[in-house]
Amino acid sequence: MDPQALTACPPLSVIERIIVKEKRGNCVPVYVEFPADFLTPCMAYLKIAKDSKYSFILESVLAGENIARYSFIGSDPFKVIRTGPGTELEGDPMAHLQRELGHYKYVKLPEVPCFTGGAVGYVSYDCVQYFEPRTKRPLEDPIAIPEALFMLCDLVIVYDHLFQNIKVVSHIFSPTASTDLANLSFIYSTAVSKLKRVAKTLISTPTPTVPQPPIVLGSTSTSNVGKDGYERFVTELKKNIVAGDIIQAVPSQRLSRPTTLHPFNAYRQLRQVNPSPYMYYLDCGDCQIVGASPETLCKVTQNKVYNHAIAGTIKRGKTEQEDEELGKALLTSTKDRAEHIMLVDLARNDVNRVCEPSTVKVDELMALQKFSHVTHLTSTITGHLRPGKTRFDAFRSIFPAGTVSGAPKIKAIELVFELEKEKRGVYAGAVGRWDFANDEMDTAIAIRTMVFKEGTVYFQAGGGIVYDSVEEDEYIETINKLSANVKAIDEAEKFHYTQQRASKQKPGQ
Repeated sequence: MDPQALTACPPLSVIERIIVKEKRGNCVPVYVEFPADFLTPCMAYLKIAKDSKYSFILESVLAGENIARYSFIGSDPFKVIRTGPGTELEGDPMAHLQRELGHYKYVKLPEVPCFTGGAVGYVSYDCVQYFEPRTKRPLEDPIAIPEALFMLCDLVIVYDHLFQNIKVVSHIFSPTASTDLANLSFIYSTAVSKLKRVAKTLISTPTPTVPQPPIVLGSTSTSNVGKDGYERFVTELKKNIVAGDIIQAVPSQRLSRPTTLHPFNAYRQLRQVNPSPYMYYLDCGDCQIVGASPETLCKVTQNKVYNHAIAGTIKRGKTEQEDEELGKALLTSTKDRAEHIMLVDLARNDVNRVCEPSTVKVDELMALQKFSHVTHLTSTITGHLRPGKTRFDAFRSIFPAGTVSGAPKIKAIELVFELEKEKRGVYAGAVGRWDFANDEMDTAIAIRTMVFKEGTVYFQAGGGIVYDSVEEDEYIETINKLSANVKAIDEAEKFHYTQQRASKQKPGQ
């Protein structure tokens, strides 16, 4: 296949009509398309990210077993926004992102009805202090990463699993209303050249190997609080519940573990052992984020807001019958149902703050959703944004999710911060995308997520504490939630260790 023979769509004449004549906007996607039957999303990622400091891949498995239609892959962002102490920007990360994306008046095309570019990144849990100033507390920062980081990308690879094709998408961006046809023609030809150059990389170049250093087995994880410390969190929060300060709260513990495993090899393993609605690998330069989250934080599609509440967890059964019995036990658990209903009410309130009240609905209530290692109770809450409200307002209103903070949310956050005394970082914050289109966004709660930095991998998990919570049971729940990520690291290390030993034993090597 000759990449130079690929046809760019839409043609220049359509771009001219949209931007110059009809003045519908200043940012229009343009793409080339080719079959993907000899290319996987991971292969595509490795090819384009090889020499890039910043890159990402976003994938999804729905309902535990159905691959979502699109995977999104990108590298070489034209700008990286970092916020927080020690960076160039401080304060509300949404304000900085809104200002940056406000330059784009995106025109949607039916040929590419999905994410084509914008910002991909994370917002740490600790950014709640900018949305709700009462929660600000002096906290230690053991991981020391930016409070938020966004990669601004105008070129994205869209992998379509339904039709088994790839669209390499860039954008014709004309920031001034006075753009003439000659200048637009130059912008178009530059974009098309870039598209064909990336297509050539995907079609013609060999897939690079992941640069995996020698594996060292036997590393163990260390908790930042330990079993006794976590159980003390539970005991203290139960006192707050009895005193009437809160109804529930979500403390957490973080495990750290030295590893030489390449973060992308961890992602490759995680997507096998824990396929999830939100799977992501973000190479943020100084750290890498690897996750398989089951839970939407805030999704906006054509100004309709979606929020998923997941609360109530039980392990998967070893047989189909045991799995069914455990699911029924979860559905009839008084403690789990009470916790879940509280968080559904909290989610409705969060959505209602920015949406037309008459449109706010619970579309699905306490459904059983099965994942690789656990079964959850899940609900879906939706609403339509009120006039004058934006996706950034929706994000601020819902962030952080009640399922990782508590109820009443603000008081629960304050109490947990005072117990944990450390920044959570990415954990319980958000990972996702903010489109050039101003009515589109999709973010996950950053749970079941690992952060790799300087030879250490960090895992974190928490659980909802209510009046009748049992300390040891709550500790075990956090261990269950961490099991998929711990297993992914264990199995990936063993696999690559075995591969490396076999390679050393080959004659002549």
